[in-house]
Amino acid sequence: MLRACIIDFGSSWDTYLHLAEFSYNNSYHSSIKAAPFEALYGRKCLSPLCWVEVGEKQLTGPEIVQETTDRVFQIKDRLKAAADRQKSYADNRRRPLEFQDIRVDDKLRFVEEPVEVMDWKIQKLRRNRIKLVKVRWNSRLGPEFTWERQDQMKAKYPHLFPVETETSTTS
Repeated sequence: MLRACIIDFGSSWDTYLHLAEFSYNNSYHSSIKAAPFEALYGRKCLSPLCWVEVGEKQLTGPEIVQETTDRVFQIKDRLKAAADRQKSYADNRRRPLEFQDIRVDDKLRFVEEPVEVMDWKIQKLRRNRIKLVKVRWNSRLGPEFTWERQDQMKAKYPHLFPVETETSTTS
């Protein structure tokens, strides 16, 4: 806002600072759906027509109204240009959000599911052998791998195991 005043009014920008403040306070902001002054005080800001220092040359009648109105419009145009420029910078950096299809249960909790079988091995016990499979899970923290019993996983998640075709050997 100050940069806009300095560009337009040069070295006498400080004499128009009250007009810049007036313009900003009365400009509509879409984020608060009102002008800042109106949002804070519940009424419109009064016009700054008679804000002059003692001893300054004073304009009278319609000249002061016209000059003040011209300056306010000039400042508002600069503020609009600066806001548009900032919006374009923000829009260039903004990326659309992308979501995966995640599974949630009826209470809207994340459901961890196995994604694929990565490997398999046979665990030898004293009298038994257990087939284990290494399963990759979709987890909130990223990919997670665990070893699970093949028979339990096949019963609960049959889609992870390809249909085995039995081949008979004839001799």
